[in-house]
Amino acid sequence: MISPENNALAVNQYLKFLSDVLRQRLRQYFEQGQQPPKLGDIQKLVSVKDDSELSIFIRENRLSPEEIVVVLLALAPHVRLDLFDSLINQHLSEAGDFPQIGGTRGKQSRCFLPTGETALFILAGDNLHRRFELLKLFGSEHLFARKKILWLEEPEPGEPLFSAKIVMARDYLERFIHGRFLRPQMSMDFPAEYISTELNDDELILAKATANQLLELENWIRWQKVIMREWEMQRWLKPGYRVLFHGPPGTGKTLAALVLGKKTNKDVFRIDLSMVVSKFIGETEKNLSQLFERAENKDWILFFDEADSLFGKRTNIRDAHDKYANQEVAYLLQRIENHDGLVILASNYRSNIDEAFIRRFQSVIYFPLPGPDERLAIWQKALLPGQQLDIPSINELRLIAKKYELSGANIVNVIQFCCLDALVNNATAITADSLKAGIEREFQKEGKVFN
Repeated sequence: MISPENNALAVNQYLKFLSDVLRQRLRQYFEQGQQPPKLGDIQKLVSVKDDSELSIFIRENRLSPEEIVVVLLALAPHVRLDLFDSLINQHLSEAGDFPQIGGTRGKQSRCFLPTGETALFILAGDNLHRRFELLKLFGSEHLFARKKILWLEEPEPGEPLFSAKIVMARDYLERFIHGRFLRPQMSMDFPAEYISTELNDDELILAKATANQLLELENWIRWQKVIMREWEMQRWLKPGYRVLFHGPPGTGKTLAALVLGKKTNKDVFRIDLSMVVSKFIGETEKNLSQLFERAENKDWILFFDEADSLFGKRTNIRDAHDKYANQEVAYLLQRIENHDGLVILASNYRSNIDEAFIRRFQSVIYFPLPGPDERLAIWQKALLPGQQLDIPSINELRLIAKKYELSGANIVNVIQFCCLDALVNNATAITADSLKAGIEREFQKEGKVFN
């Protein structure tokens, strides 16, 4: 990753170019014989193969000089508050004396904030034909809108359309300034939390069929861009990948998502459904919209745990509540189908999930309770020498694994009980009796008969 110093140096060079362009346009208006801005000079910066995120973004998207200027206009107020005022004041006593340049004032910063009119003034001056050509930069079909990079705010009622300020998405601001997308904090605007694990792939013990299906997910993550772009399958395939994890509690559904993210270097965000689902009409859709918009083009893994409450079966319409509940499901179905990343739904029961979702999933993966061999492997992995306690022999563990049907989460709970029991009693070993006492507690907790 590029160092902050080098990233700042690259941004500074781009802003110097923007300053030169604005200065040339102002001189053309106020001084006789001056030429319009020379946008081609930006190619000298772009051709330098620096690894700043701004340069990488420009090269990857093959931005034209005009597009680069718009990006820099949106970025500039966040890194250099006085850039526009210092230049404008050289020619004008107040920005309002020359409304053609556009711009507005920030409510807190009080600095000059570029508007759509500012961009048109710099790029086209008073050439109306050229201005009309440049309107596409803010159109819905342009890269900026499609990837939600930047946009024009809605103008005040009755105000000119391009009098609204240019706004850049926070994620791209962070990318260009910090050199990477920063992980968002959980909030009402982003109802999800980043989760991770210290466990590795070899510590995730699953049935062979389940492990093989997870490998398919890993392969999609690694090769999706080749399939969609280089092989041009985007014409036939929908973006993204949707999968359902289902099976009894404690069988590794969440851990599988975390290990998958760790192996493929993808952030995993668990959606807090209590912050998404609302009793107020339209609020659930609004919360979902904010979530998916923030996650778009990020390569994150979205993990909906206990997804039944949001993805449950639609009901027959008996009242207005049922009608709006079904609308929420339909809206969610549309958003998930159009999302370009990996979406994982987790449920204890497949039958709880609406069939409309399952039909559109590329994969449905069952997480069964571990068999005797898997249980033994979990016992052995979890009972590490680092616990500084003697542990039962392999034969004792094999008998326990064969006799007692437990989930992976149950086994971890038992080991925690045994470690605490040993510390409290100043013991130096985890005995088979201690393990059985812990197992009995797990059975009682779930209402099972222990013998």
